[in-house]
Amino acid sequence: MKFHRTIVVMASSIALSSCASITKDSNQPVRVETYNQQNNIVEDVQCTAKNDRGEWSTKTPGSLVVHRSGQNLEIRCQKENAATGFATLVSRANGGMWGNILFGGGIGAIVDHNKGTAYSYPDWVKVILGDNLVFDRKNNVDNQLMTGQAASGEILKKIEEDKRKEAEAAKRQLEEKSAQQQAISTPEVK
Repeated sequence: MKFHRTIVVMASSIALSSCASITKDSNQPVRVETYNQQNNIVEDVQCTAKNDRGEWSTKTPGSLVVHRSGQNLEIRCQKENAATGFATLVSRANGGMWGNILFGGGIGAIVDHNKGTAYSYPDWVKVILGDNLVFDRKNNVDNQLMTGQAASGEILKKIEEDKRKEAEAAKRQLEEKSAQQQAISTPEVK
């Protein structure tokens, strides 16, 4: 019976590892709209997004297809004779990463982290020319325009602290899951 359970656990771990790699693409579309201080849409604004995986550009209203990453996405929107708008899109672990932790294992979580598939950005943001805004993925509602909050060192510090706590909790869950799997797969000594 113990051997049978070990085989089932190992097969499940292999089948479910890299869960986010299966359910998420390493690229993500991000829709960007630009507005002036009077909340009027401003079109044909050049926006450039950048993270540790690359740099992408579009004219607004438009979409960028960015490479997912655990790092935040920085966007700069600029138009001649207009103020520049800045946006920080906060990356958060997505459901695929939590699936790895709950059902898969360390290998899947590591693969998805390295590929970036474990993370997502807000999917549709409203950049205000002349402002520096933060858009946190945890406040995202799929397919709805997201307004940001004014960027400040304090807000960014709090977000990074929240992300650190999430990462620590995920690591603890992964270690607990690994210990449970190890206990199940270790043969009983009689």
